Amino acid sequence: MNVNLKQLAEMLGLSQTTVSRALNGYPEVNAETRQRVLSAVRETGYRPNRAAQRLATGRAGSIGLVMPIAQGIDSDVHFGEFLAGLGEESVRHDFHFVINPSAPDDEEATFKRLAASGNVDALFLAYVRANDPRIAMLKSLSIPFVVHGRAIGQPADYPFLDVDNTGAFHDATRLLIQLGHRRIALINGPGNLTFSIRRLKGMRRALEENGLSLDESLVQNSLMTDEYGYRAMQRFLEQEQPPTAVLCSSTVIALGAVRAINKAGLQIGSDISLIAHDDVLPMLKPENFSIPLTTTRSSLRAAGARIATRLISRILKTGDYPDQELWRTELIIRASTGPAPKP
Repeated sequence: MNVNLKQLAEMLGLSQTTVSRALNGYPEVNAETRQRVLSAVRETGYRPNRAAQRLATGRAGSIGLVMPIAQGIDSDVHFGEFLAGLGEESVRHDFHFVINPSAPDDEEATFKRLAASGNVDALFLAYVRANDPRIAMLKSLSIPFVVHGRAIGQPADYPFLDVDNTGAFHDATRLLIQLGHRRIALINGPGNLTFSIRRLKGMRRALEENGLSLDESLVQNSLMTDEYGYRAMQRFLEQEQPPTAVLCSSTVIALGAVRAINKAGLQIGSDISLIAHDDVLPMLKPENFSIPLTTTRSSLRAAGARIATRLISRILKTGDYPDQELWRTELIIRASTGPAPKP
């Protein structure tokens, strides 16, 4: 059922001006009326004239992101899950995405061009690196932005949402130590990304607190795929003194690690313990592994939705959200962790 603005207003018993203002986020329209209008939009499939809407409000109704594209850069199920959350919340407020592909060495310039184009009202940045020049660049632009993550070695004086990766892997390592494990391996994400750096930091801190030192030969940084998880776990198991426990930075990595452990004829939870970080990927539930996985859990989809909510709130000047959020993870103990095997 296709309707225009006049028909939509008549259906709701509201003026065209009120409907238009509700759709465009004007604060004088109360929340109940706005929800009535948005519900009617969903039911009727009404789509406002974007050009007219932009002229009336000065807004594009879009959130921008830059996507690095190059030979050797694999598609990432984690980023797809984050975008799903961002997209769900954007659709709810009738916002669009503008995705701008970029060569990895041209990202800053691409962000600047996207901001200057007038085609987006806000930007977000993901996959933060240790000293990330993109953050200073975003701060120099006159457009709202949110960073998914935090840099290292520079002031956190910008809007962000991050997971407490240090705390997550500290707690996971401490659990393994309490179970008697001393040789603990880590299959981490790419070593230049801050979430990986902080996860290693959390592991190292827990070991040191218990008088143990990190064996660097038991740390592997890689892309977060099952194939890399499989290869890393194979290398660990081939050592003269293989680990009795392993931490994985993703359930996708854990999928490969489990394959290597099974191939070696070992039993997860008794011969070797495993803890994975669970981004709550709908097609890879830790409880559905042959041995249910102990995990640190934080939903990527929820993070995407929250960032969209905050950006749209900034654009529409509605709501009151904190500029900086650090989410704790939940440690969920299942059958993949058990006492260290006796020598």
